[in-house]
Amino acid sequence: MAVWIQAQQLQGDALHQMQSLYGQHFPIEVRHYLSQWLEGQLWDVIDLENPQEEFKAKRLLDSLIQELQNKAEHQVGEDGFLLKIKLGHYASQLKSTYDRCPLELVRCIKHILYTEQRLVREASNSSSPVGGMMDSMSQKYQQINQVFEELRLLTQDTENDLRKLQHNQEYFIIQYQESLRIQAQLTSLATLPPADRQLREPTLLSKRATVEAWLTREANTLQKYRLDLAEKHQKSLQLLRKQQTIILDDELIHWKRRQQLAGNGGPPEGGLDILQSWCEKLAETIWQNRQQIRRAEHLRQQLPIPGPIEELLNDLNSTITDIISALVTSTFIIEKQPPQVLKTQTKFVATVRLLVGGKLNVHMNPPQVKATIISEQQAKALLKNENTRNDSSGEILNNNCVMEYHQATGTLSANFRNMSLKRIKRSDRRGAESVTEEKFTILFESQFSVGGNELVFQVKTLSLPVVVIVHGSQDNNATATVLWDNAFAEPGRVPFIVPDKVLWPQLCEALNMKYKAEVQSNRGLSEENLVFLAQKAFSSSSINPDDYRGMTMTWSQFNRESLPGRNFTFWQWFDGVMELTKKHLKPHWNDGAILGFVNKQQAQDMLMSKPNGTFLLRFSDSEIGGITIAWVAENPNKPGERMVWNLMPYTAKDFSIRSLADRISDLNHLLFLYPDRPKDEVFSKYYTPPLCMYLTSIHLYKNKWFTTTNPDPAANPTYMDHGASPVVSHPPNYGIYPPMSDSMLDADGDFDLDDTMDVARHVEELLRRPMESQWSGQQS
Repeated sequence: MAVWIQAQQLQGDALHQMQSLYGQHFPIEVRHYLSQWLEGQLWDVIDLENPQEEFKAKRLLDSLIQELQNKAEHQVGEDGFLLKIKLGHYASQLKSTYDRCPLELVRCIKHILYTEQRLVREASNSSSPVGGMMDSMSQKYQQINQVFEELRLLTQDTENDLRKLQHNQEYFIIQYQESLRIQAQLTSLATLPPADRQLREPTLLSKRATVEAWLTREANTLQKYRLDLAEKHQKSLQLLRKQQTIILDDELIHWKRRQQLAGNGGPPEGGLDILQSWCEKLAETIWQNRQQIRRAEHLRQQLPIPGPIEELLNDLNSTITDIISALVTSTFIIEKQPPQVLKTQTKFVATVRLLVGGKLNVHMNPPQVKATIISEQQAKALLKNENTRNDSSGEILNNNCVMEYHQATGTLSANFRNMSLKRIKRSDRRGAESVTEEKFTILFESQFSVGGNELVFQVKTLSLPVVVIVHGSQDNNATATVLWDNAFAEPGRVPFIVPDKVLWPQLCEALNMKYKAEVQSNRGLSEENLVFLAQKAFSSSSINPDDYRGMTMTWSQFNRESLPGRNFTFWQWFDGVMELTKKHLKPHWNDGAILGFVNKQQAQDMLMSKPNGTFLLRFSDSEIGGITIAWVAENPNKPGERMVWNLMPYTAKDFSIRSLADRISDLNHLLFLYPDRPKDEVFSKYYTPPLCMYLTSIHLYKNKWFTTTNPDPAANPTYMDHGASPVVSHPPNYGIYPPMSDSMLDADGDFDLDDTMDVARHVEELLRRPMESQWSGQQS
């Protein structure tokens, strides 16, 4: 069902949130009449951080305006006439608004569609099996909104009390002036004759006594009003602080944790729209209360009355300043983290956002943000407020950016689009620590004022830990450092301390999350897969998952110490499996065709109970990023006896020449994929069509990748541990490719087309031959 149809069925707060998405920047009528067109466009393919994408955005803007104009032209009748005028007006309005900044239109529509989808999803989930969790979340959101409503009423109440206090104080001052006037009259009586003084003095004395008595009573009343107002402000600030703690220390921290886990392949951290709306409500309420407290202080200064109110107001002012300072500094966050494995001399991006920037009008004088790379020790000193003397651990190019306000979404952010780490300064390493274990962080800092320079804030935020590499070969080990940190970092830690050992189930969760994300598959690691990994990690033979639940794995076991009998670590082996699967085996893994995490003995036990020609695919134990084929067949040396054969592992290099499916197709002795599926049923949809094979052969020939038949089979070993299979010998070389001669290149060194076509015809002819006849002469 179209999103817009479902969005119109929203109710309550969800409906209100949906309606608030629209306005002059994008009228809701445009969404309604162009709903199908809007949802059918590829908004997500446009990179908002890339200015070169502007032409795509302009094309979409022009198409949107054309669609509106077409819709307007087809309106008929009296109602249609009014709609025609309205749609035409919207077309002109959108063109005027976004013609010079079409990327902002894309940003606006993406924000609208994403929020609608989220609201619809949340509404539908409330009635689904996972509705309990959604109900709990909705209940929490409802409680937060209820507190905001309570704060709104309290702030409105204190505003009314403040106005009443101000009115009473103004009347008090008038009466006080009246008492001064009476006193002046009494003083002037001294100049009058005694008879006149005696006539007028009693009246003035009586009036003065009455006014002074009223002033005394009213002064006490004003003092009580002031104390009552201060107590109400204290209650408001307590509730504000509690609400802010929930939003900043719970919800925002949870969002940051989700962002960190997303770096390991966890689900996306989600948008910041709800958090920003809460933070903006906090900012608005805090600022209103701050202004009220300042007005109350002004009234006290205007009419000083002895009592405790001065100290109370000072405390209130100090508290509200602390609250707003905590809000501003905590909502200066990194929306898009820099890459955690950062290669020098390589462009990278990051986005910093101030969640309260729009509400506090920070964008009226846009602040500049600076990015600096600092070491782990410098980060520790920074959090201790120690003087770091503006030290850095490297030089970042294009590290200054001005924050921009996006009116359509109400966001204030700085988008660093072209940063590059020019050089890095490393510190002395500890013990066995390698350069790929050294952690840095990107420090983003800025300064701005709010309330007409009333308050000046210096804000700083640190990125997730970054490992700096200078060569691609370091990526594997650097990723291990990042994975361990993201998975096991505790909130509020000292930078960047992580446990040296973790429970095996915790590591399994992190590995599974990473594997699914890297392979881009819903098929994660099964319990059997995890048992295999535990056997490899702990050099154990137990197949009982419970035996590993209480075991711990240290960082050294994970990626410092090599596996027994190997020259690579546990992580390096696992990462090699992920890379191979991601690049070459993903469809087969998703189909369940690859068992993968099976050792040689397990493969033998599984296959020996199956018919000859049954095979399975398992990841190589001996080679990083290798997969081997194991199959069961007759033993040529012992008639009537069967054995399991293991092909030499295939690697990414092999699959870049010919795919796994095609290689399985080539091997006629492979009949059934374990346990009993005919191989063509599983792999035929991935076979390369003959025409594509023919074209690939020409490409290989052109690049001198063809070789003549090797007359010595021993020079091209194929199987591990065994001699020739009774079913098939070494991979056949058909001798179809003649030696490359220089005569096939023209004077400029380019490939000669006529000779190419001769070879192509020869290849095509061979491809038409039955595969059986090609194998028959190759069997031993």
